[in-house]
Amino acid sequence: MSFGKGHHLHLIDGSAFIFRAYHALPPLTRKSDGLPIGAVAGFCNMLQRYIDDNAGPDAPTHVAVIFDKGSHTFRNDLYPEYKANREAMPEDLRPQMPLTRRATEAFNIACKEIEGYEADDIIATLSCQARDAGGRVTIISSDKDLMQLVGGGVEMLDAMKNKRIDVEGVEEKFGVGPDRVVDVQALAGDSVDNVPGAPGIGIKTAALLINEYGDLDTLLERAGEIKQPKRRETLIEKADQIRLSRQLVQLDCATPLDFGLDDLEVRDAEPDVLLAFLAEMEFRTLTKRVAEAMDAEPPVIADNPQQGAKEAAPEWPAIAPESYEKVTDMAALQVWIDRIMARGYVAVDTETTSLNEMQADLVGISLAVVPGQACYIPLSHKEGGADDLFGSDKLAEDQLGLEAVLAALKPLLEDASILKIGQNMKYDAKIFAGHGITVAPVDDTMLMSYALNAGLHNHGMDTLADRYLGHTPIPIKSLLGTGKSAITFDRVPVDEAVGYAAEDADITLRLWHTFKPMLHREAVTTVYETLERPLVPVLAQMERNGILVDRDVLSRMSNAFAQKMAGLEAEIHELAGRSFNVGSPKQLGEILFDEMALEGGKKGKTGAYATGADVLEDLATEHELPARVLDWRQLSKLKSTYTDALQDHIDPDTGRVHTSYVQTGASTGRLASTDPNLQNIPVRTEEGRRIREAFIAPEGRTLVSLDYSQIELRILAHVADIAALKDAFRDGQDIHAMTASEMFDVPMDEMTPEVRRRAKAINFGVIYGISGFGLARNLRIPRAEAQGFIDRYFERFPGIRTYMDATVEYAKEHGHVQTLFGRKIHTPEIAAKGPRAGFAKRAAINAPIQGTAADVIRRAMIRMPAAIAGLPCRMLLQVHDELLFEVDKGAVDDVIAAAREVMEGASDPAVRLDVPLIVDAGQGANWAEAH
Repeated sequence: MSFGKGHHLHLIDGSAFIFRAYHALPPLTRKSDGLPIGAVAGFCNMLQRYIDDNAGPDAPTHVAVIFDKGSHTFRNDLYPEYKANREAMPEDLRPQMPLTRRATEAFNIACKEIEGYEADDIIATLSCQARDAGGRVTIISSDKDLMQLVGGGVEMLDAMKNKRIDVEGVEEKFGVGPDRVVDVQALAGDSVDNVPGAPGIGIKTAALLINEYGDLDTLLERAGEIKQPKRRETLIEKADQIRLSRQLVQLDCATPLDFGLDDLEVRDAEPDVLLAFLAEMEFRTLTKRVAEAMDAEPPVIADNPQQGAKEAAPEWPAIAPESYEKVTDMAALQVWIDRIMARGYVAVDTETTSLNEMQADLVGISLAVVPGQACYIPLSHKEGGADDLFGSDKLAEDQLGLEAVLAALKPLLEDASILKIGQNMKYDAKIFAGHGITVAPVDDTMLMSYALNAGLHNHGMDTLADRYLGHTPIPIKSLLGTGKSAITFDRVPVDEAVGYAAEDADITLRLWHTFKPMLHREAVTTVYETLERPLVPVLAQMERNGILVDRDVLSRMSNAFAQKMAGLEAEIHELAGRSFNVGSPKQLGEILFDEMALEGGKKGKTGAYATGADVLEDLATEHELPARVLDWRQLSKLKSTYTDALQDHIDPDTGRVHTSYVQTGASTGRLASTDPNLQNIPVRTEEGRRIREAFIAPEGRTLVSLDYSQIELRILAHVADIAALKDAFRDGQDIHAMTASEMFDVPMDEMTPEVRRRAKAINFGVIYGISGFGLARNLRIPRAEAQGFIDRYFERFPGIRTYMDATVEYAKEHGHVQTLFGRKIHTPEIAAKGPRAGFAKRAAINAPIQGTAADVIRRAMIRMPAAIAGLPCRMLLQVHDELLFEVDKGAVDDVIAAAREVMEGASDPAVRLDVPLIVDAGQGANWAEAH
């Protein structure tokens, strides 16, 4: 029958159903193989409920579920930033998307999608066609963008609320009728879809303007008549942007369709087809309910009900390295590739010759698709193995060619529909990047564990396998040996390598199945998906970029430090009255406490006096010798740790230093820098700052530094709700001078540098829970005076004490504290007694502040590549609150503007701080000049 008068078309917004289902149900995985199916289960239940609810006299005659196909549409051609700020699809949802299409077809409901067009455009076109043919249309969705279609026989139904949306409902929502919804949206914009609109004009104001002037074109033509200056200027200056926004929100009612309304006629489901699909998904309850409704025999499903991956773990085969497969021919490799393509995900691990990714050679690759089923592909193991003392470079037999294997795996590793799972996936991604392969998308079990358990334990594979799988992995030392006799992995015999390498992939896959549902149960999925996982490729690229270092500058600094140390040694010997080894704590202790009879000497278990920095700092207030020893030690550390050691870290191929960032190094979310550590270069002393002079820009480029200004104090002002601090930050005041004025009753215009310095020490010290003893040491003042400062601080800003007490109580009750972004930082020692108790409390108090600051800069780093795309620059380093870029000299201003916008907006829209984030920028030929 041809669609016409008397017919009723239902159009279901498929994406809305899927995301409702995904977020409504706990994560489920298929018992037999661990495939994520939570969203599919919810989607099928929603379809069945829809069928049950529409079986009466007003049942539709035609129905279709409409999906989005791909992310690029004609709107992206109009405006590349359209929907650019949307978060990536959760990785456990990705393999479920094609299954929702299969589910729709199994229910025998038309399933439609068109490349290059959004589902909303298809819905608009079908609605217009049905209305023109004289039929009725019900759009099952609550999407506000579809409200422009309402009227003339078209209505909407919010199935979750069972609420119908007609013309009056649209007017209630937008303040205008459906025919003017597009005009209002064009003005108001849409932060979700990144539609710019007119800055400062929201829905209510837009509706008032449209109602006053009739339509958008008339409003823009007569914008000069508007009395409010700011609104008038916005409409005149942003007219083209507003018109573009109208194009973006206007639905296309002429989408080219390869089907007609008659193809959407309602059809009953085929029992065999539907029940077979539900049984394949292992939906026991739904299968039984559908079978009863169809009066059919339900198919047999395995007895174990779906309970999630963690509960399924005991059903997995035992980890048995001897059972893993060695892949030595292309046909066998193709079998594994086919398995992975069918599965939609794979655990991947690489074996290499070095932990330094820039210098490592790829030795082999291991894969796992089902717990207990893993393989190892040897690529460049050497003949002779560990016993070959002469180190033959001849490749061992029965290995596939490196280039052939990488060519076969490249499409899979770069396929956006195949999830790649790893443990510390950044390392493997960099190894593959060195061979021209961009691995994406990825999941990382190390980062999942970190999001779940920061502060409880480390997140290495051995710890995780023991803790969550009850298994001790094969130790790498058993293959490589230790010390000077240790070999590299390419010297390990292939047959011995198979069990170790494939076990890593198998364990990684099991950990993934274990952690994925835990993320949801512990409410940290957002932390993992928005702060951890997307940071991996950003850090990997930064590490590969590296930063250019001038070896000659470092060498000259080492010599200068050595000469200055020699001068300090002579001064120390003169103060001591004799020569001794300044680097010997034992000899120094004897000088200070036996010969000079200074107070405070305490001997340890070895019988030697303690001469740590804390001891010397106390003694430095009484005598010059310990102060000079502290100066000598600082220079010694600068020389050994930086000016000498950095020269060994310069990559011979690039001339750059390539640090590695550890995402899991600090429980608060702060990144750690290793091999070498570039985050602890001292900046408070002249010598420390000079080390940054060795980090340089190449010819024609400049280093640009952007640094958050007092971000932790700003966050403290927000979380502790300190009105005086918030007002000062909003007004752009000197926060330390303001604090000094508040505390010491000194007018701002009479502020002295010394008073401001004391307030600054307290401001920063309070964040870290500084004691009177600690502040006294920092300011070199009596302890009673320092404690008086702290007491006065809390009197002036009582909200800080309230915040501290509340945070400690929360930690005791819940065992963790949280950042503003939801990161959980566990506090296992919060109930400890003795000295540990004070440390645990201070850590708990500081963690939400430092952690929120860390989350803010992580968000900025994740968004930065898109912001600077097309600009001649690259991001090199992150050091606490600072990002360092290498930029073509002619593009410095553009880069600073783009990067500053990202950094200052990194807290919105997820968290809106009560104070502005401010970023300071600098530039120079070297890092010291730029910062």
